[in-house]
Amino acid sequence: MIDHLLIVSGLEKVFLDERPAEYSGKFSMLRKDQLSFQAAFYMDTPGGDKGWRNVRVRVSSPLEKWLNVTQVKSVPSQYPVANTADGNFLRTAPGLYPDLLAPLPEEGVRMAPQCWNAVWIQLLSDETTPAGEFPVTVTVSAETTYGGEWEEHSVTVPVEVIGASLPEQKLIHTEWFYCDCIADYYHVTPWSEEHWKLVEGQIRTAAKYGVNMLLTPIFTPALDTAVGHERTTVQLVDVTRDNGKYSFGFEKLERWVKLCLSCGIRYFEMAHLYTQWGAKHCPKIMATDNGEYRRIFGWESDAVSPEYREFLAAFLPALTAELDRLGLSKDQVRFHVSDEPGADILEQYDACKKQIAGYLQGYPLMDALSDYSFFKQGVCEHPVVALDHVEPFLENKMEDLWVYYCVGQNYRVSNRFMCMPSARNRILGAQLYKYQVKGFLQWGFNFYNSQLSLRHIDPFAVTDADCGLPSGDPFLVYPGDDGEPWDSIRLRVFYDGLNDLKALELLESLTSREFVLELLEGGLSKELTFFEYPTEAAYLLNLRNRVNEEIRKRV
Repeated sequence: MIDHLLIVSGLEKVFLDERPAEYSGKFSMLRKDQLSFQAAFYMDTPGGDKGWRNVRVRVSSPLEKWLNVTQVKSVPSQYPVANTADGNFLRTAPGLYPDLLAPLPEEGVRMAPQCWNAVWIQLLSDETTPAGEFPVTVTVSAETTYGGEWEEHSVTVPVEVIGASLPEQKLIHTEWFYCDCIADYYHVTPWSEEHWKLVEGQIRTAAKYGVNMLLTPIFTPALDTAVGHERTTVQLVDVTRDNGKYSFGFEKLERWVKLCLSCGIRYFEMAHLYTQWGAKHCPKIMATDNGEYRRIFGWESDAVSPEYREFLAAFLPALTAELDRLGLSKDQVRFHVSDEPGADILEQYDACKKQIAGYLQGYPLMDALSDYSFFKQGVCEHPVVALDHVEPFLENKMEDLWVYYCVGQNYRVSNRFMCMPSARNRILGAQLYKYQVKGFLQWGFNFYNSQLSLRHIDPFAVTDADCGLPSGDPFLVYPGDDGEPWDSIRLRVFYDGLNDLKALELLESLTSREFVLELLEGGLSKELTFFEYPTEAAYLLNLRNRVNEEIRKRV
């Protein structure tokens, strides 16, 4: 029998063994917006019962056209987090964490009794969604033990849709996308028709949730790969070398660009031209070399060798000519030297950059880094700054600021590990607005490998890169057994933050920046920064309702 049925906000995580906080506040949204909430329920089992229950969930509303319902499923985490000093975590012990949003068949699913279960209700409005207040009724039916009978419980919540549309996203947002991990998980040949279809599904999901820049594997990305090891080849550019002379085939790259544009991707970042964390070596580059298909550059190749310089001198002009032919402006393309360089390799990084800069005039060279000296000395003009190292860049009023977080940003700043409250994920939208950030990067949209890519993993069973990275860091989507990606709570909550950012920008266009900043920070005991911010969900839920109401007044 169902003992409890509660409405829970999208910022609550429903653990199997803990009653969640019931939400009784207002739900409101704009057009071209997302609203998420949950129905959580507890099922008791009388003595001698069979244990499991068949459960069906039905959601009815005049907004049914824009509704989607999924099951919240818990996944295992052996490594939730390393640094727990700031205390802003839900739990830190290994265990089961709610994260996966799995399809919910109409015929129902089995759910365990004597624990809390939840379904996730998502409203994705568009420009045709009617304005007004509408009921949304969630009905949960559970099979009883008496002859297959069903008992039914319902709860109704009002949702207000405001007749103003969110603006287009200004923020450039990239989540590093790994075509090799898709091929490896589904056991398909890279760039076979089956692979292209699977890749398209994940690109469309990325674009649906605000990713508008995509890592483009002109060569297999030289990222998170152990020295001497290599990842499955997913090189888009065909390379031929005959008697020392290079030629290139761009057919797959052309297909990639056209596919991405059709899915809503606007910007492209080319895979790094040097290895990670040191820029000492070349990425893996495969070629047909005098008739033999083999690796011509890799860990064994020096980054500043004459051979690689000769390759770059042939390749980069051919690549930029192709990008121009495909109609991509220089503003739509970013190039990378090496990921996360440290101060100890500044000279090496600069030497690598100088090898390529002359061929890439007008294209931004962008890299994730934490050391202000790289920017101050002009070695990297377009840094992507780790959130916990952003202060010198803010103090010096850097324009066109980009930020990122990953495994290392676990103290005080925003992030989206599974063990963190969802408010710590969503708050980033308000912070990006305040500091007028131009771009955001995170490294793991679909990384289904162990740390350093030593082996492939099953992301449904291993969420922490084989105990190498905190759960929630390596991937945002799960590879569904139907070939379509399945969302995570973290993906949708992050998108809520992006929509908060757009709503704040819309309100600013109707009022002023000063008005919006006062709405953000009025009543707070401390200024909102990347390090200081309200940690409770109520702040964000109330803020968004207030922003929506101010917009409603003006439209």
